[in-house]
Amino acid sequence: MLRDAADALEAAYDVIVAGAGTGGCVVAGRLAAAGLSVLLVEAGPPDTADPAIADAGAWVGLLGGPCDWGYAYAPAPEVAGRAIAIPRGRVLGGSSSINAMLWNRGHPSDYDGWAAAGATGWDFASVLPYFRRAEDWEGGETPLRGAGGPLRIETSHDPHPVARALLAAAAERGMPVLADANGPDNAGAALANLNKRGARRWSVVDGYIRPLAGDPKLTILTGATVLGLLVSGSVCSGLRLGLERGIAEVRARREVVLTLGAIGTPALLMRSGIGAPADLARLGIAPRHALPGVGQNLQDHPLLMGINFSARAPLGPVRDNGGGAQLNWRSRPGLRAPDLHAFVVQGPHAGPEIAATADLSGPVFAVSPGLMGSTSVGSLRLESAESDGPITLRPNFLAEPADRAALAGAVDTILDLADTAAFRDLGAVPLTPARRLGRSEADAFVARACSTFFHTCGTCAMGTGPAAVVDPALNLHGVAGLRVADASVIPTIPTGNTQAAVVMIAERAADLIRNAAG
Repeated sequence: MLRDAADALEAAYDVIVAGAGTGGCVVAGRLAAAGLSVLLVEAGPPDTADPAIADAGAWVGLLGGPCDWGYAYAPAPEVAGRAIAIPRGRVLGGSSSINAMLWNRGHPSDYDGWAAAGATGWDFASVLPYFRRAEDWEGGETPLRGAGGPLRIETSHDPHPVARALLAAAAERGMPVLADANGPDNAGAALANLNKRGARRWSVVDGYIRPLAGDPKLTILTGATVLGLLVSGSVCSGLRLGLERGIAEVRARREVVLTLGAIGTPALLMRSGIGAPADLARLGIAPRHALPGVGQNLQDHPLLMGINFSARAPLGPVRDNGGGAQLNWRSRPGLRAPDLHAFVVQGPHAGPEIAATADLSGPVFAVSPGLMGSTSVGSLRLESAESDGPITLRPNFLAEPADRAALAGAVDTILDLADTAAFRDLGAVPLTPARRLGRSEADAFVARACSTFFHTCGTCAMGTGPAAVVDPALNLHGVAGLRVADASVIPTIPTGNTQAAVVMIAERAADLIRNAAG
């Protein structure tokens, strides 16, 4: 049942889930359906607060608004001294309620890499059942896809002309055209898998929470800030919450699950005295438990906003999520998985630095590439012990020369599309950049165009080594009664959008919690 923050809370619940984003809604919904009493806590409002949330084509207008935490990556010389906005959902459903709805698992070998790095039991064969369990794939059940699950997944039923052109252009360039972007291999062009039902977004709230409306086992508390963990010795027993009426404490009879995301979860741990002792001492926080990996290993996928084309004539209204098709390819032979990804945009796509270099009015579209095999790793740093204090986020985009070289090559690959019959049929003329670039020019363009896919992860990495924060059962190392089930536990970023990986993690977390509860 949905409770307002002004309502009285029960003293204890079987499980408390902190953060009602992608991971939190999955965990809470599955556990409540299994008969455990669950409190799901969210700082933001219900997802009905803005009608645009339900509109699959309106998500861009949600970024930077009241349902967005408003984070940004710190300026860095590698990205021409710019801060880069990193939208994160501050609303029931979290980023699942404001994102572009893409459902990409990445390459199967990504998860084999997790297992090899110490996340035992998280190889692809082991996690595939959890991907399939979540899915209601429009194509029906297959050995790789699920049907009848909570999350509706569709491709465009009437692709936009730009989406159709990308598929045709890829075929003309000798690249595979895939029947399913989440098939056995993701190299090639495909219609995008989207979490939508027709023109409506289908978020984790739709899939996992709304079917439990009125169920007394599920209490959802919106407008509540998680101020800290209740820890005694080496046991976590609950949360301290900031409500409109004051501060409250609530206890978990079985365990607390952190699903505040790759920014919120490590920040809460550090503010609760769990992290690197030197970092905690710098902020005047009394150390409770030393875990030096908290806030480290930050990873994201760099995206280039800025490869725009003019078209001969208007291309029609926005369809689907404003895109609809994608392309994966390898920057060089011999790579285990495609490391480059591009998607179409049914209009201009550029930050202010690139937009200032050309007229992007009129019929314009974009094909935006990014690096899914990025190797640069950054960190999260608290600047205050206060719950609303500033956080410095450094992804170290383009810090590795190989990352810069791969993205510079991606610019040429996208410009090659202009020489295909499919793009000539649209009257496509490159605008930004307007021509092929020399190496130094390409490096400068990449630095000015670099943005993010909004795939922040890795800051409480799963594993067994000294830098690991959670074990392969998602338990926090050294603290009983506390689990993490969000993007922060990802040890190495997959070569795809992270939403599907987070849902899979949360599905498995629910199983682990149920099994522990007997």
